[in-house]
Amino acid sequence: MDILQIQNLSKSFGNHKVIDNLSFVVPEHSIFGFIGQNGAGKTTTMKMVLGLLKADSGSISVCGEKVSFGQNKTNQYIGYLPDVPEFYSYMRPKEYLKLCGEITGLPNEKIKRRSEELLTLVGLQDVNKKIGGFSRGMKQRLGIAQALLNEPKLLICDEPTSALDPVGRKEILDILQQVKGKTTVVFSTHILSDVERICDHVAVLKNGKLALSGTLTELKAKHKADGLLIEFAAKADKQQFIGDPQIVPFMDKAEQTDTMIVFHINDVKETEAVVLGVLAQKSILPLKLEVTEPTIENLFLEVVK
Repeated sequence: MDILQIQNLSKSFGNHKVIDNLSFVVPEHSIFGFIGQNGAGKTTTMKMVLGLLKADSGSISVCGEKVSFGQNKTNQYIGYLPDVPEFYSYMRPKEYLKLCGEITGLPNEKIKRRSEELLTLVGLQDVNKKIGGFSRGMKQRLGIAQALLNEPKLLICDEPTSALDPVGRKEILDILQQVKGKTTVVFSTHILSDVERICDHVAVLKNGKLALSGTLTELKAKHKADGLLIEFAAKADKQQFIGDPQIVPFMDKAEQTDTMIVFHINDVKETEAVVLGVLAQKSILPLKLEVTEPTIENLFLEVVK
């Protein structure tokens, strides 16, 4: 079952077309990475999914029900974490979740049970200080707890790790992985390593258009062009190596730094045999020699150039 369906969606602000005939689906119980550079249209799309912005054309469905601008019927299925969540700074975590539960009409017993479960999930079970004294990472974790309070079918996170340090980012990603079995997660981001780590499905947005979409496994297989990475002990070793006539034909599709080179190739065995032969002839011992596979960063850069 597809939890979220977006079909032929378009949105303009004045003469600027932000979303251009966008279509994709989000399967149930997936972690879906919605990737794009700043300004690509990720937040605009999320706001239309939430019914906060009116689409110029196209349709959006959540759990099989059509999203309508200005109405929040489909939002009963959605938990939402904005990029900068706001809280009542004088409240404590349990007080805040209790207020959110009361607003959404949850019974007091369920509010208490869910609050305890979720504060434990996000590592705030023993925190009783006012939210005003929270770090950015603690606020993001509380925001996830609030978004999950009503047991949503779809959790939308807009740039949840963009302003966090490495520890804070890891904490948020770990939480999103833990909730995958209970809900479907969509998170927009431009941090590609986060997507590589936890996502199983990806959509890449470029100038409001879908540039790439599918599972990570499918995308890597489709765009497969293996790389052969060689790291040298010294710049002189690398220069001596790439100057060999047998290596020159491979340089057209190579990336290099002072002491490292990556050949992008289709026939790994043939290239590796040539490379090893040249290294042996010149008595060069590299620090590293390995075959690399496509990464989400490679795929992203390939489609947004």
